[in-house]
Amino acid sequence: MKIYTKTGDSGTTALIGGTRLSKAHIRIDAYGTVDELNSYIGLLRDQNVNTSRRDLLKEIQDRLFTIGSHLASEPDQTRKKLPDLHEADITLLETEMDAMDAKLPALRAFVLPGGHESVSFGHVARTVCRRAERAVILLHEHEAVEEIVIRYLNRLSDYLFMLCRMMTQELGAEEVAWKARL
Repeated sequence: MKIYTKTGDSGTTALIGGTRLSKAHIRIDAYGTVDELNSYIGLLRDQNVNTSRRDLLKEIQDRLFTIGSHLASEPDQTRKKLPDLHEADITLLETEMDAMDAKLPALRAFVLPGGHESVSFGHVARTVCRRAERAVILLHEHEAVEEIVIRYLNRLSDYLFMLCRMMTQELGAEEVAWKARL
């Protein structure tokens, strides 16, 4: 299989199902942002601090591919079976957050992103996740998107925030509270 097909040279791309859309279409932006997020999750997975979480982060990447396949498909696509997203996928993120929360000091202020390179990568992933969520919500305002996709992305951004806090603690980095200048 050749990586280049030249079919996108005119600025369009094909959905699963064959419909061609502009590469600037909100649907393409949504799944492109999910793909970008998946790359950042891979970067997080490669951080030494996340050795014990590599399997979970790989599973998250798999779920993001699932989301991407749904977003890259025609809304009424039935010719190909797509992988599913389940409530258990959201529950897994919540369970992981609860476990981290039990080990972390109470959060009493907004936290400035940073403190360690690995933590900074996590905050970039978190903000890309929020952008992906906004892109999917915008798409949902125009075309049907399964609600579980939006909920998963929302929960994933929360998980990534908690992961950043956990990495900060495990790395012995400083968690800097934001203090508003008044």
